[in-house]
Amino acid sequence: MARAVMRPLGRGDRMQKKWLDGRPTREIAESFIKPNDRLTSFARLEIYNRQYWFRIRDCFYEDYPGLRAILGDQKFERLADEYLSKYPSQSYTLRNLGSRLVQFLRAAPRWTAPKTRLALDLARLEWAHIEAFDNEARPSLSTRHLAGAAAKIRLKLQPHLTLLKLENEVDDFLIELKKNSGLRNEASNAMEQNQRRKKTRVTRGLKRKINFLAVHRYEDGIYYKRLEPGQFVLLSALQAGATLERACARLAGLKISGDPGETVGQWFAHWSALGWFCGWEQ
Repeated sequence: MARAVMRPLGRGDRMQKKWLDGRPTREIAESFIKPNDRLTSFARLEIYNRQYWFRIRDCFYEDYPGLRAILGDQKFERLADEYLSKYPSQSYTLRNLGSRLVQFLRAAPRWTAPKTRLALDLARLEWAHIEAFDNEARPSLSTRHLAGAAAKIRLKLQPHLTLLKLENEVDDFLIELKKNSGLRNEASNAMEQNQRRKKTRVTRGLKRKINFLAVHRYEDGIYYKRLEPGQFVLLSALQAGATLERACARLAGLKISGDPGETVGQWFAHWSALGWFCGWEQ
């Protein structure tokens, strides 16, 4: 049943008429679904097959407005079907649909060419947005907890915090798109939405420039915070498990404004106020 329901649709978004081994799908449907006075076994199974695909397409469509905007609706929908066929849903929650999208795009750049680098930036940012929205938030450490901390400790960062090095300034672009993006449609509306999409308008002014970003949740809101190179290096080292001492040593040779010690201290005070630190270990 699961294999039949999750199998990709055929032409015209209808259930495929041939089964995996070449037999008519009608025979497979008749082996485990009874007909009724209105529908054949095939027709009853097709309802589930179509609604499954319309629903996950709909969710994928709503999760990646930025990627959809730069590729265009038709190319994006072809990419979505290919991705969802290769990586079908294996989770109880639809929020995990795009968990392997970046991996997929890197392995098959033909689906996003000639905008592959821009597409990767947007896919990474949009997945970070999903992570920030509903990943775990642990009790945070304050500056009082950090005062006098030993250099050998390992600071832990919040699970909902994602650090990104991007080649394009896509944060403002995505914010603008999301302002006009509604909530996901309910499953009952999936078929109608699948057949009629609103045209996506691409915002002009995307700049190609290396930039660093922290995507995080604060007081139930999602924020994109630009980082200086030194901040990104330091936080990335901490997130990778480096001790406080080793993480700070990574700043050697980087340009830091003002007095380095005072500046880094201000960074930690600010990050602590945002609740980014959630524990430590010796």
